[in-house]
Amino acid sequence: MPVFDLSQTPLRALNSALHGLSAGTNDTAFEVVNPRGHHAVAVGIDSPVTVEVRGSVGYYCAGMNDGGTVTVHGSAGPGVAENMMSGTVVIEGDASQYAGATGRGGLLVIKGNAASRCGISMKGIDIVVHGSIGHMSAFMGQSGHLVVLGDAGEALGDSLYEAKLFVRGTVKSLGADCIEKPLRPEHIEKLRELLDKAGVTDVQPEEFKRYGSARKLYNFNIDNAEAY
Repeated sequence: MPVFDLSQTPLRALNSALHGLSAGTNDTAFEVVNPRGHHAVAVGIDSPVTVEVRGSVGYYCAGMNDGGTVTVHGSAGPGVAENMMSGTVVIEGDASQYAGATGRGGLLVIKGNAASRCGISMKGIDIVVHGSIGHMSAFMGQSGHLVVLGDAGEALGDSLYEAKLFVRGTVKSLGADCIEKPLRPEHIEKLRELLDKAGVTDVQPEEFKRYGSARKLYNFNIDNAEAY
């Protein structure tokens, strides 16, 4: 297992190694020690590697991940797993603003809390937060799932498209065009799948409420024609 000590090795060397793997190599498991809040750790992964980061990181960790499994044994700054395409990113601590922003696929698990704008403009990513999330989360969420075991801040799902939101705790307020919707059997099945993937064993999917778009902002309504 290659080990990169970021107190001695430049971050560029780590990311170059992750990007330059030769076909058929056995060196697909990496360990990063002393990250010391570095930014852009393990960005742009495009192969099925495993990266264990022993400590907290700065912004954009695991951004643009496409197939890798990245675990941060600490907390993460803004934009973790931003624009992720596939793979898995796990944050053992808390995550700062816009975690999973614009993500198109894969799974982001945050075992602590997430700050504001979690899942902003999400486009297919699945996000599971064991704790609570801040305001304006899933703003303009287009597709994918946001699962929150704790509470949600103000303006959840503002200007939402077709992303599906599930919150177990309380929601301070819903954003424009976001409403509570029935929790149907297919949603319970999907929730159970996501909770299992995120390592949640003591919570039942029936404990959640589902929120989604009322579809009034992005559908033309002839009755409101004079307002356009």
